[in-house]
Amino acid sequence: MIRSGKFAALGLALALAAAGVQAAAPQVKTQAPGYYRLMLGDFEVTALSDGTVDLPFDQLMDKAKPGSVVKALNKQFLKPPVETSINGYLINTGTKLVLIDTGANGVFGPTTGKLLANLKASGYQPEQVDEVYITHLHPDHVAGLSKDGQAVFPNAVVRMDQHDADYWLNPDNAAQAPAGHKDFFAAAIAALKPYKDAGRLKPFSGETELVPGVRAHAAYGHTPGHTVYMVESQGQKLAVWGDLMHVAAVQFPDPTVTIVFDTDSKAAMPQRRKAYADAASKGYWVAIAHVSFPGIGHVAADGKGYRWVPANYSIKP
Repeated sequence: MIRSGKFAALGLALALAAAGVQAAAPQVKTQAPGYYRLMLGDFEVTALSDGTVDLPFDQLMDKAKPGSVVKALNKQFLKPPVETSINGYLINTGTKLVLIDTGANGVFGPTTGKLLANLKASGYQPEQVDEVYITHLHPDHVAGLSKDGQAVFPNAVVRMDQHDADYWLNPDNAAQAPAGHKDFFAAAIAALKPYKDAGRLKPFSGETELVPGVRAHAAYGHTPGHTVYMVESQGQKLAVWGDLMHVAAVQFPDPTVTIVFDTDSKAAMPQRRKAYADAASKGYWVAIAHVSFPGIGHVAADGKGYRWVPANYSIKP
């Protein structure tokens, strides 16, 4: 019996080898390059992932009823800490290549800082970027501008609202800032220094058309100069929201919930409600920094709140 069992095992091994069965392949455990494209009229829009960061939203959300944040997350099969996307957006107008926000340059750990590699994977080089527009000067939006003191986008003009520049580039303001915000000032100053030294830092004030088809829209509150960028081509429209909101599972159903990262949450909340209502009533595209990558979709009214409708995946951008 033992001998026949050995023969049976040998026969099975030979049969498997003849059939081409191999040892188990090692697991790769990586994702595809983080870019996603769609056409907006004549403009090409490329969403770029900078990676993700885990955030304890149950501890970060203001103006929420006890337990409501965790309950809202659970409805979306999430629990804190939530792996949260950091997204930037590249707009090719045909005459200008515009990058909106630059990611964190790894300042929030090794799961961030991927935007530059994903820009290259998407078919572009940093030298091709003509303009960089910053929604606000928090590190996860601006730190990717420079690396080791050098400009990452060597030919680009960098622009943001003057209110944000005046606030975050003034070291004296850091002394009066909440504890969790103090490091943001040094990060903004370091990120912008090579562009300022080269004369390529050019803030704007309020409602401004920056290049044909891309307009800055003041949405102050999250920071003193927080800006939404409205992109329009051939009657199609995209609003790049920056940090008007952070947690889709929580803040779409209840826009009144704010986050501790707001400089002025009393101003940020009505800006969010206004943006939701406008996007839902007019049906244009929205791109959001911290909604699951690629962060592009539509907003729909849903009872007293709203719901997020992600873009339908397409291989035909």
